[in-house]
Amino acid sequence: MMLQSGFFDLSERYRKLSELGDPLEALNATVDWERFRATLAKVRAKDRQSNAGRKPFDAVLMFKVMVLQSLYNLGDDQTEFQIRDRFSFLRFLGLTPEGRIPDAKTIWLFRETLKEQGLIEQLFAQFDAELTERGYAAQKGMVIDARIVEVPKQRNARRDNDLIKEGLMPADWQDDPAKIRQKDLDARWTKKNGHSYYGYKNHVNVDVRHKLIRRYQVSAASVHDSQKLEALLDPHNTRKTVWADSAYRSQESDALLKKRAIQNRIHYRVWQNGELAPWQQQTNKRRSRIRARVEHVFGHQVKSMRMTVIRGIGLARAAVRIGFANLVYNMSRLVQLERGITSLPCRGG
Repeated sequence: MMLQSGFFDLSERYRKLSELGDPLEALNATVDWERFRATLAKVRAKDRQSNAGRKPFDAVLMFKVMVLQSLYNLGDDQTEFQIRDRFSFLRFLGLTPEGRIPDAKTIWLFRETLKEQGLIEQLFAQFDAELTERGYAAQKGMVIDARIVEVPKQRNARRDNDLIKEGLMPADWQDDPAKIRQKDLDARWTKKNGHSYYGYKNHVNVDVRHKLIRRYQVSAASVHDSQKLEALLDPHNTRKTVWADSAYRSQESDALLKKRAIQNRIHYRVWQNGELAPWQQQTNKRRSRIRARVEHVFGHQVKSMRMTVIRGIGLARAAVRIGFANLVYNMSRLVQLERGITSLPCRGG
C-alpha cells in the first residue's frame, strides 16, 4: 500500500530543505522574476495560437524552468524528470507533486520560441539593468576573455568537413532532411594548448568590481578571441580600462582602444620567436592579478553549473544555451553579492 503525503508532510520537507540551505530558495528570494513578464509575454503570444485546449503554463514559470536547466546543465528529458523527482525544484517553480508538470516537449518548444524571437539578449539586458538599479553597476574596468564550450562531435568525412568550413553543404545531404537536422553546420574545431576542441566560444566582458558578466558574444570555436573585442567593450563601465590575455594584443586592438580612449592593459605577447623583456614579464604578472577574475567566472560555470558540453544543433541554439548560462551566472553571483560574499564557491562533482 502506497502512502500519500499530505500538506503538513510537504511543509515539513520544505522546512528541512530550508534548514539545510537550499540554494534555490535563496535564488528565488533574490531575483525579481516578475520583471521579466512583459518580455516573456511575447513568447506566450506566439506560442498561443488558440484559446482552445489545455491552458498553457505561465511564461515566468517556464522561464524559471530554463533557469533550472541552465543552472544544472540538464537536457529536456532530464529537466522534466528532475522537476518530478526533486522537492527543491517543485518549490522553486511553485508547483506541487500532484500538479501538472511541463514535459520535455513543452520545455523544448519554449526554448525554441526564445531562440526564434531573439529574446535571450533582451532578458540578459533587463537583468543587467536591474543589477545597476540595485547598486551593482559596472565598475573599475573590464576583463575580457573567451571560453570554449564543446558540443557533441560530428562524425563527418574529411571532404564533408572541408565543404562545411567553406559554408557549403555536401551534395548527398541535401536529399536527406533527417540527416541535415542532426548535423551542426556552425560548430568548428579549434586547438588550445595542444588539445582539439569542437563547438563554440563564449566571449565575455566581466566588470572588475563585481565579477558580473556585462556583455557577451557567441561564436564558432574557430573565431579568434580578438575578433569580438570591439563588440564586448562596455561604455557604461566607470573605468575605461581593459584587461585581457595576450591573444587580444595586436596593432588593430591597440588602435581600437586608443581611439575609444580606453586604457590598454592587455598582456604583452612574444612576436616572431622573440622573448619578453623583463619589464614586460613583470607587467604581465601584475596584470594577471586583475585578469584572473574572469577565470573565477568561467570556473563557476564549469564546476558549479557543469557547463562543459551543451546539447543543441547550430549557432542560434548554442547562443540561447550560452546566453542563459551567462544570465544564470549573474543571478547566482547576485545572491552572493547580496550576502556580502565576494568569492564564488563552486560545487564539486
